[in-house]
Amino acid sequence: MTMEMKDSGSVVLTAYHPHSPARIPGMEQSFVQDIPSSRSPGSRKSLPRCRRINRMLSNESVPTNPPAFTRSNSQASMDSTSMEDFWCEVESIKESSEDGPEEATLLEFKPADEGELEAEWLQDVGLSTLISGAEEEDGQALLSTLTRTQAAAVQKRYNTYTQTLRKKNKHTVRDVRDIFGTSDSSPTFETVPVSPVPSNGIQLPGQKPVWKSVSSNSCLDCGLDKGSSSITEELSYEVSFSESITVLPKTREWTKSQRFKKEDSALPKFIVRKSRFGLTEVGDLSPEDMKKIRYLSLIELTAFYDALGVELKRNRAERVRRRENGLFGVPLTVLLENDQKKVPGIKVPLIFQKLLLKLEETGLETEGILRVPGSASRVKNLHQELEAKFYEDTFDWDQVRNNDAAGLLKMFIRELPSPLFTVEYLPAFITLVEKIPKIKLQLQALHLLIMLLPEANRDTAKAFLQFLKKVVANEGKNKMNLWNVSMIVAPNLFIYKGKRANQQEMQAAATTAHIVRLLIRYQDILWTVPSFLISQVRKMNEAAINNSKRQLMFDKGVRKLLRRKTMERERPERPEGAVTFPPYLQSDIPEGVIRVYAPLHSKVSMAIQLNSQTKAKDILARFHCENSRGLSQNVRSQIQSLHEVGGNIGQHCLDPDAYMLDVYRANPQAEWVIKPKAS
Repeated sequence: MTMEMKDSGSVVLTAYHPHSPARIPGMEQSFVQDIPSSRSPGSRKSLPRCRRINRMLSNESVPTNPPAFTRSNSQASMDSTSMEDFWCEVESIKESSEDGPEEATLLEFKPADEGELEAEWLQDVGLSTLISGAEEEDGQALLSTLTRTQAAAVQKRYNTYTQTLRKKNKHTVRDVRDIFGTSDSSPTFETVPVSPVPSNGIQLPGQKPVWKSVSSNSCLDCGLDKGSSSITEELSYEVSFSESITVLPKTREWTKSQRFKKEDSALPKFIVRKSRFGLTEVGDLSPEDMKKIRYLSLIELTAFYDALGVELKRNRAERVRRRENGLFGVPLTVLLENDQKKVPGIKVPLIFQKLLLKLEETGLETEGILRVPGSASRVKNLHQELEAKFYEDTFDWDQVRNNDAAGLLKMFIRELPSPLFTVEYLPAFITLVEKIPKIKLQLQALHLLIMLLPEANRDTAKAFLQFLKKVVANEGKNKMNLWNVSMIVAPNLFIYKGKRANQQEMQAAATTAHIVRLLIRYQDILWTVPSFLISQVRKMNEAAINNSKRQLMFDKGVRKLLRRKTMERERPERPEGAVTFPPYLQSDIPEGVIRVYAPLHSKVSMAIQLNSQTKAKDILARFHCENSRGLSQNVRSQIQSLHEVGGNIGQHCLDPDAYMLDVYRANPQAEWVIKPKAS
C-alpha cells in the first residue's frame, strides 16, 4: 500500500520501546505532526484531529487536499469512527514520549545473510545438532516424534540451510540422507502416524469423534455471553493443527474473509471439549517439558503456515542496551530476579501486579478507564516517585488516581526493552490476521504463538489479559466494550520506534486491534496446552529414555553391575522433582492399581483400584474424606491437586476431570502425588 503525506514519517506497528524524542526516527514528522502540542494534560481537545487522521487512513475525504492512497484489507473493513480511539491513543503515546527519559533504549537489527534465518530456526526448535553435526539424543528424540507436516517443515528449512552453505563453500555439510537414513534424492523424515480427525473441528465423512459427548460443564467455553446469536464451533486438540488443513481457500476468498467487523457479535463462540485426559494449562507442566512444548510449537506453527501457503515472517533477534535496575524499562527477567529475592516463586513483576491490583480495586467502574489519559505531569511525577520508593514500601498508593494508574500501566508495557510478545514473532502476529482468512485458523495460529512466549512474557501477558477481561465485563459502568479496549491497548503492545516504519505497517491499526480482541476474548483457550503437543512430549521423553538405555547397554562396567544386581528389583530412574518414599511403600502394584502419595496428609499413601470412570477429583475427594480431621489449617486452605510425576513426563498437574485409567495407561511408570498446585 502507498500513501503520500507531507514530510512523511512513520510508526511501526510491530513493537515498542521507550525513547526520548530525538531517538524516534521520523516521529517528529509523522502523521500526528499537525496535532497541537499545547494540548492540556488529560484533555481530548484535539479530538477533531484524531477524527481527521482516521478519515485519512480510512480513505474518506478530508476538508483540504486529501492524500491519495489505497487501503489495506483490514483498514478498509473499518469505518472512520471505529478507529478514532486508536489514533488518539497513538497521539497520547507520542506526547508522553516528548517528556520521556533522556536515555534511550535502542534496538539494533542486522540484515540476515542467506541461510542464517534457517540456521537460527533450527537452533530455536532444539535441532542445533543438525548444524553442529553432533549426535545429540535430544535432537534425535525430537525428530522421532514429528508428524508428516512437521517433518516437512523441518526438512524444508534444513534443505535451504544446506544448499546455502554449499553455495558459499564454507565447509562440508552433512547430507540430509545421512542424517535421516533415506536413500531418495528428496529426503523425508519418519513421522508419527496421525489420526484423520482434524483438530479444527471439521469431521470428515464416515469418521467418529475422538471424544465422547460430555456435559457442558466439562468443556472450555470461550466466546460471547449466553443468549448470543453467534454460531458455536468446536475445537479439538487431539490432532495437530497443520495436519487438519486439507483444502486451502481460493485466492478470491482471502480478501472477502479478511473484512472483519468491530461488533462483538461478529466473533464466533468456541467450545473445547475435554478429552479423557482433561485439559492442561501452561502452568501445569514442568519447566523442562514446557521447553519442549516451545520447540514443538515453533515447528507446528511453521508447518501450519506452510500448509496455508503463508510465509512465517520473523525478525532477527535484537541487541538491546537495557537497564539492570529500577522498575520501568527493565527486562521482565531482571525484574523477576529482583522480586523473587523478596517474594520467592513470584511469576509476574511486583510493580505490574500492584498497578493491576490498584485498578481492579478502584478503577474497573471508572468511565473511560484506559481511554481517558491521566495528567501527563502527574504520571511523570508518579513514575519518578515509584522508582525511588516502591521497593522501600513508602509509596502512597492512595494518591494515585485511576486514570493515572492506567497511564502508568500502559507506560510499563511500552517501556519494556523487548516487547511483551517478543521482537522475533511480532510480524507473525500481524500475518495471522492479514493472511489467514478464518477466525478459527487465526485462533489456532495465535494459540501456537502464545505457546512460544518465554515464561516471564507469557505469565505477564496472562495477568494483563485477565485484567482487560474484567474491564470489558464492567462495560455497563465504564463504557469500555471489547473493541474500545482493544483499540486502546493495541498501540501500546504493537507500536515501537526502533526503526523507520513504512506506510503499510502504519495502516495495520485495525489488524493489531483485532489481534488484541482475539487475545482478550479467547484467552482461556490460549492458556491451554494442546493435547497433541503433550502427546509428542511424552513420545520425546520415551525416546530419550530408550536412547539412554541402549547407550548404557554398551557400557562394559554397566553390564557387570547389572549382572551383580540381577536379584534386585529394577527401579526406573527418578526424574528431578520426584518424591522419595520408604521401601515399605514401594511394593509391586497390580495392573490397574495406583499408589497415591500425599506427603502433607496424615495418611501419606493409599492404593486405589482404577476403573473406566475413576477421575482425578474422585481420588482427591477420597483422600480429603479420610484425612480431613488430621489436616492442619494451612493445608486445608491450599488447593490440592493430583500430580503425575516421572515416567514419560516431568511433572503434570492433572485436570480434576481427567479419567485416571487413561492417564495411567499413557504413563504406567509414573508416580501419583497429591500436593498444592503451583500458583
